[in-house]
Amino acid sequence: MPELPVGKRAASVPRPLLFQANRPRSWKTPPRPTRLNGWDTRLFQAGLHGHLYEKLGAHPMTVHGMDGTYFAVWAPNAQRVSIVGDFNRWDREANRMRPCGSAGVWEGFVPGAHTGDRYKYYMAGQNNGGHDKSDPLARSSQEPPDTASVVWDLEYVWGDEQWLQERAQKRWRDAPVSIYEVHLGSWMRVPEERNRWLTYRESAVRLAEYAQRMGFTHVELLPITEHPFYGSWGYQPTGFFAPTRRYGTPQDFMYLVDLLHQRGIAVILDWVPYHFPKDHHALSMFDGTDLYNHPDPRRGYHPEWKSAVFDYGRPEVRSFLLSSAQFWLDQYHVDGLRVDAVSYMMYLDYYRNGGEWLPNRSGGKENVDALRFLRELNDNIHRRNPGVLTIAEEATAWPKISRPIREGGLGFDFKWDMGWMHDTLQYFAKPFHQRRHFQNKLTFRMMYAFAENFLLALSHDEVVHLKRSLLNKMPGDTWQKFAGLRLLYGYMYGLPGKKLLFMGDEFAQQREWNHEQSLDWHLLHQPSHAGIQRCVEDLNRLYRSHAPLHEVEAEPSGFEWVACDDTTNSVMTFLRRGRSTDSMALVVCNFLPVCHTNYRVGVPRSGFWTEVFNSDAREYGGSGAGNCGGVHSDPVSWNWRPHSVNLTVPPLAALFFIHEAPYA
Repeated sequence: MPELPVGKRAASVPRPLLFQANRPRSWKTPPRPTRLNGWDTRLFQAGLHGHLYEKLGAHPMTVHGMDGTYFAVWAPNAQRVSIVGDFNRWDREANRMRPCGSAGVWEGFVPGAHTGDRYKYYMAGQNNGGHDKSDPLARSSQEPPDTASVVWDLEYVWGDEQWLQERAQKRWRDAPVSIYEVHLGSWMRVPEERNRWLTYRESAVRLAEYAQRMGFTHVELLPITEHPFYGSWGYQPTGFFAPTRRYGTPQDFMYLVDLLHQRGIAVILDWVPYHFPKDHHALSMFDGTDLYNHPDPRRGYHPEWKSAVFDYGRPEVRSFLLSSAQFWLDQYHVDGLRVDAVSYMMYLDYYRNGGEWLPNRSGGKENVDALRFLRELNDNIHRRNPGVLTIAEEATAWPKISRPIREGGLGFDFKWDMGWMHDTLQYFAKPFHQRRHFQNKLTFRMMYAFAENFLLALSHDEVVHLKRSLLNKMPGDTWQKFAGLRLLYGYMYGLPGKKLLFMGDEFAQQREWNHEQSLDWHLLHQPSHAGIQRCVEDLNRLYRSHAPLHEVEAEPSGFEWVACDDTTNSVMTFLRRGRSTDSMALVVCNFLPVCHTNYRVGVPRSGFWTEVFNSDAREYGGSGAGNCGGVHSDPVSWNWRPHSVNLTVPPLAALFFIHEAPYA
């Protein structure tokens, strides 16, 4: 960071301050720096500035031999702004800031303010009322419930250069993507030390080793942006540029990302650009006005979450959010952002009653400004960061969420398939004797499966708030519950679409997720739970190693029904194809607790079909029924195909067969 052109501090100045707008002209005030220049201002006010973190916030530096910190904050409606902190005993008169340009930015350099010092901005409004506010662009904060910002330097020696180079060449659409979704505070704790959570560095070693062993390609972290209420899981953020201090320093979080990269694991962050809590210390009424949210509560407040909604019509707010997204990619090397609550962003009436929302200028319910922002966000990220993913959590039928902007889309790489999740879990919860009547719950997905680049997610939302764990959603006795869960995972990994599992699901966590407790790792001492874990591990490796299971997941050419109408036996069979014709996969799913022998399935090729996965294998806790490693095809036409195989289909099981030979 360049040194600022300043003169010497006057010897008579009693406190460490260089810029004080209220001092008489006779004071030897040095020239102030131009951190936000004219070009920055134009970009900022056009909603296109993606690097505000280089201009605003707190920046430790040395100016003409004086160590200190440069501060800058956007507060266009404040009458007076002061920096208060450890360095001036929180004196509101000690370090007044001065306006910088026409963008409503205030700035000041404070000698003696160093890394680790706590600070806030004192905002004085038009009526002489004032409040202490945390820095919206703070790089670090106090650990909640304390709310001060903390001066911090982000210097770190990274060891992931090779990873970043390889990432830039990645084409994730044709690559395996298997995501392990993690809440850091409850993934693993230390019960011997009053149930404390792990630090970033402690998590790094354990998580990197575990994710690598389990075969996941990505780790997705629930929001680690600073948030005052731990029970929000991070989805009510106040620090859009600061990793929460609950688990350590910014460098500690960098270490976590760095180590995951060195183990070959990509990192996705849940990012929340929709809303923020109305906590007094943060963005709400920041400069005495509704600066970051729309002033009309029908658009600037959401009654469901009781939170303030960002005003996407304000260019400076769009620049703030663009900069937050780019910050995590630049400073923390993250590999993707999963954008939360996209449906809420796009629709002005989403989860609102009549009279609670304000139509757009054309009288419609679409949030035109938010749609514009999402396109700018994806365009900015993909232009600047090749190989970085953006993923939309979006639950409606809005078209082209994951299609290029040039084609009229929003530009996301992937979209969560919420419809698949709801239909599938509803079906799996049905008693076995009713399943024949609901098989369309499973087949319907293929009517729209290629309209988007979908990601199949069994996320944290499905195992909280009395929804029960995935294991306990399954009907039947204990054996059937575990078999049903293995079948669910096999069915999921067989379908086209990227994959996501929430932590604990991979070993059949029995109770609902509780953010105040560690996962129940002791369950792995029981063979049934260890079997589920090994099943998921093998599915990940199968998915990654066989091209037909991951290469063509967003195009119709990668999927073909063999038979989806056998409701009597509740069996479905389908084929998966890759880009090459040399290999294909046959997937057979039996949704009843009955073993089907001499079950014939049509196949397009003659030869040997290798059984590469059987969810009923004994090492997973199953009965061990199967096909002894594979079957030879018969010259018997079946399911409108020239050849067929005669199978043993175990109860509540998924089977995968691979055929490598060219057509006969």
